[in-house]
Amino acid sequence: MTDLRTQQTRGFFSLLLVALLLLPLTFAACGKSVGETIDDATITARVKTSLLNDPQVGGMKIDVDTTQGVVTMSGIVKSQSEADRAVQLARQANGVKDVKSTLQVNPSR
Repeated sequence: MTDLRTQQTRGFFSLLLVALLLLPLTFAACGKSVGETIDDATITARVKTSLLNDPQVGGMKIDVDTTQGVVTMSGIVKSQSEADRAVQLARQANGVKDVKSTLQVNPSR
């Protein structure tokens, strides 16, 4: 009987441990639903791909983040025209609601 009781206790604590490990993951998206997180990640990937595929933009130097469809770009570009082109490409990506740019122009980069 004690053996059964020990197994039940271990099972309970194992289940409790798993629950405690998974609970923080449910809040890891900072209040976003799983669908919103996936949508934002998809938008970020689309924008980043557009930047990397455009010969006028140094896409490796531009960071892209998306929250609820709003794309924020940061980093350093060679010229204002490169910054403008990056914003234009981001606006054209499917699912983008708005674009915020904190791109800095540094011709010597």
